[in-house]
Order: sequence, then C-alpha cells, then structure tokens
Amino acid sequence: MTLHSQRAETYQQKPEVVERHDKTFFGVREKRDRMAKALPEWEDLRKAADQIKRHTVTHLADYLEQFERQATANGVHVHWAIDAAEYNQIVYDILSSHQVKKVVKSKSMLTEECHLNENLEQHGIEVVETDLGERILQMMKLAPSHIVMPALHVHREEIGDTFRQQGLMEHIGTSKDSGVSANPDDPNDPTYLTYVARMHLRQQFMEADAGMTGANFGIAETGDVVVCTNEGNADMSTSIPKLHIVSMGIEKLIPNYQAMGVFQRLLARCGTGQETTVYTSHFRGPRPGGEMHIVLVDNGRSQILGNPEHWQTLKCMRCGACMNTCPVYRRSAGYSYTYFIPGPIGINLGMLRDAKQYSDNVSACSLCCSCDNVCPVKVDLSTQIYRWRQQLDSLGKASPMKKAMSQGMTFLFKHPAVYHGAVWISPVVNWLPAPLIQQKLNPWAYAHQMMKFPQKSFHELWNKELKNEK
Repeated sequence: MTLHSQRAETYQQKPEVVERHDKTFFGVREKRDRMAKALPEWEDLRKAADQIKRHTVTHLADYLEQFERQATANGVHVHWAIDAAEYNQIVYDILSSHQVKKVVKSKSMLTEECHLNENLEQHGIEVVETDLGERILQMMKLAPSHIVMPALHVHREEIGDTFRQQGLMEHIGTSKDSGVSANPDDPNDPTYLTYVARMHLRQQFMEADAGMTGANFGIAETGDVVVCTNEGNADMSTSIPKLHIVSMGIEKLIPNYQAMGVFQRLLARCGTGQETTVYTSHFRGPRPGGEMHIVLVDNGRSQILGNPEHWQTLKCMRCGACMNTCPVYRRSAGYSYTYFIPGPIGINLGMLRDAKQYSDNVSACSLCCSCDNVCPVKVDLSTQIYRWRQQLDSLGKASPMKKAMSQGMTFLFKHPAVYHGAVWISPVVNWLPAPLIQQKLNPWAYAHQMMKFPQKSFHELWNKELKNEK
C-alpha cells in the first residue's frame, strides 16, 4: 500500500467528513459547468488558451527578455533565480537591505514551493499570510490542501477555536460602529469570525514594512503583473507598505493583453465558478516613493520544458479545476498526497520534481480523464499520469503484487487453452464460502464486495449470437 493510500485510508475513517469534502468540491465543479454552458464560445476559449500557452512556453526565452525590458523601463527591479535557494536569498537580501521586520503576503504557491516563509522566519522576519484561508492555516500550522481554496476543508468550529487560542477575540472585542458582536448562542458565527479576521488583518497591514504578492499572469508586452483575488488582500499588501516584491514562476508569462482577455474569462469560471474574481489587480510599477521588485523563478521549469512527454504541465494556470472534479482528491483530501500540490496537476508536478520521492501519488488516479475535460488550457493530465505509471518499474517503485498479477495475466493471455480453462472454471468461485473470498489475501475484496462470475462467458455469448445471425 502506498503512502497516499495509507493516508487516504486514515481519512476514510470519518465518513461524514469525507462526504462533506466530496460534496463541497464537486459543488464547485458543478458551478464551473454552469458557467461553461452559459458561454457558447467556451470550447473556443479553451482552444485559444491552449494555443497561447503552447506558443508562449515554446518561445519562453524571447518573452522573458521582452518582459524584463518592459518591467525595467517601468521602474521595476527584475531579478532572476535559478532555484529555490537563490530565490530565498534574493528576497531576504531585498528585505534586509530595507530593514524589514514584518511582511504581509498574499497567496502564492511558488513561495510554498520554495519554503520562503520558513526561510524568512529563520532570519527573524515575521511573515503574515493575508489570504484568509492561508492565514487560518498559518495559525493552525497547517499547509494548504487546495491551491485555490486552501482552507475549505476546515470547519468554522475549528476556526473559532483557533482564533480564541491566538487571542484574537480578546484584542479586538466588538466595535460599536460595526454592528457586529459575538453571538452567545453561536460563538462560531461566520459573520463574527469574519469581522474578527478583518480587524486582525487590518492591523497587520498597518504594521508591515513590506508587501509580497504572487502573480497569476505576467504580460510580456507591457511588463505588467496581474494578481487575481476575491478578498482584495493583494491590493492591501501593496497599498500601505512602500516595498512590493512579486514572486513569479517563469511559466506565468503570456504575450499581451489580448491573451489576458482569454485567460481572465477562464480562470475564475474554472476555479471557483465565478464569472470573474472580485479583484483583478494590475501592477506595472512602484507606487510613488516606493520600490517594486519582480523575482523570476526557474526552479526546475526549464527542465520540464525540455521533457517531451511532460512539458505541457507548464501550461497550467493553477485554477484548481482538476482537483474539484477528481474523485480521488475529493474523497481522500489534499493531505493524503505527499507533494505540496495535490490532485492531478500535483501528481505530475511532484513526479517532475522527484519521481522516486513522489511516486506514491501516481496511484491516486482512476484514469477517468475528467481532469482533462475540465482543464481550461487542455493539459493532458491523465495521459501524463498513465505515462508515469509505465515508468514505475524502471524507478524501482512498482508494486510487487501488481507486478506478479501482471505477469500472471500475461501468461494467461498468451496461452489460450489455459485462458479458456480458467474462464470455464471461474463460476466455481461463486460457491466458495464468503470468509474464504472476503479476506485480506484477496486484493479485490478490500473495500469491495466480491463480484459474481457469470455462468456463460462473453465468448460463449458472442459465438451464440454469431450462430443465430447465420
């Protein structure tokens, strides 16, 4: 049993939690479907996004140079990081040169990938996540379980307990002007918890010396960085502190604003079932009297681009639609995966990062291909996972039991007489006592009711049909 399977099995011990998680994320998938059906040109948008990303990624060097020229002309400092270590050092050097003690930071999976928070905290710099879900998880000392809705698996009772443990209610109290107060009948009332979080984060914005954002898109033609949020936290992180640092993976580039119009129509519809995010913020240069830095990060992306079977993962724009539709993710949750990004895209990215370390995740796929059908940029996710499975034996990670079963099936199919004999005798299994069948030595019986073998095989029925036709 793989590590993912073990973790998933543990998660399955709470059926009500699994059911709620499943329904919650499939509900987002259904919203996506309604949005897609409302646009007659939906498939044309997907096709355009696919073509734009294919073009940009395969001409990445040219667009990166154009983006750097334009951003520099806009008064932005552009840095290049070959890997996570160099990225962390660049960010630390910028912050330390400005004597920064506290950073407010909007959500960025790239910073998770490079472990930026831990690195800065080791240097004595406080990092405050300002996306509400990320902030809740930061207080709970948990990692995100989804790339767009990182804390959707956390219940309000847990959030209320966390806020109380952190002393947020004591310091904030109740504002007479707000009209919001604690409900004695429901101490975890969502309206009140939201108010507490807003007051807490407002204080962090006021105290911060620097703001950091990720980047949903980089516009090569203008040097802009585009950040999409529903809470406005990216705007707050960059409106008060005068120092703004953008962390951007090199694959986030698109050519121009015409391309941006395509992706803007797809991103929120696929990710959350909205027509658009509440805030779409464009950063072209530093605020008056301030500084803006963009750190372009490779960290293995060039190697992915050179991989003929898996380069399409670079087209991904991190909408999370593949997770929302994936039956395995929905019923095993994000923490079952060993790579920090879960779901179909995470399986592929983890294997590209370190195939031996993250090979456990490739079993977390039913090959239903639903992820391919919802991906807005048409990444062939399930095909790539299938390819990874074919490489497990060469990596020394193939399941011994599955290898033995495959060898047995190969022998069976290569010897027709043995095959037909096995088919003929198989109904005998139906008469065996259940304890002999429904037990651990029979892998099929694990979490399944053993099937009943039909009295007549497909071959018999087919031959009979052919005779009847004659």
